Amino acid sequence: MSTQKTVRQQAGTVEENALRLEQDKAEQIVEALNTELANSYVLYHQLKKHHWVVEGAEFLPLHKFLEEAYEHVEEGADIIAERAQALGGVPVSGPAAQEERATVEFEGEDVYDIRTMFENDLEMYGDIIQSMRGSIELAENLGDPATAEILREILVQLEEDGHHFEHYLEDDTLVLDEATH
Repeated sequence: MSTQKTVRQQAGTVEENALRLEQDKAEQIVEALNTELANSYVLYHQLKKHHWVVEGAEFLPLHKFLEEAYEHVEEGADIIAERAQALGGVPVSGPAAQEERATVEFEGEDVYDIRTMFENDLEMYGDIIQSMRGSIELAENLGDPATAEILREILVQLEEDGHHFEHYLEDDTLVLDEATH
């Protein structure tokens, strides 16, 4: 293991970028991207927790659905982090820094019933979708259509997955009432 401790770029800084986006604009966009990145990882960890603890008659399809959902979130987070770096920034990467930066809150370590977990997930999806729309608007207003497009593509997947949570929370079910009592 290397003992060299040369810091190439401090966290929270934005250097000149090869994409020729002005420094002050890049700083604002990187700030927004790091918020989206932090939010993504809070959601990722909550979905992963639910994937681990889901139980009941619908265990397998819910387990698989949650796995797909957290994989989508992680894929989007990776794209966001790479864009922040391309703009000269340092992607927020540590759990404590992500928690501090996030505008959404992890539900905690307790295990809840499936409906409560999915309601919590849907609420977080809604908050992140609103935040992402604001970041898209910011990028557009600052003359960075590429970042706006990248976030738009991630937003489409977030909205689709959020809508699936909404479907799971509907009243209609094939499970017989007597099977749940």
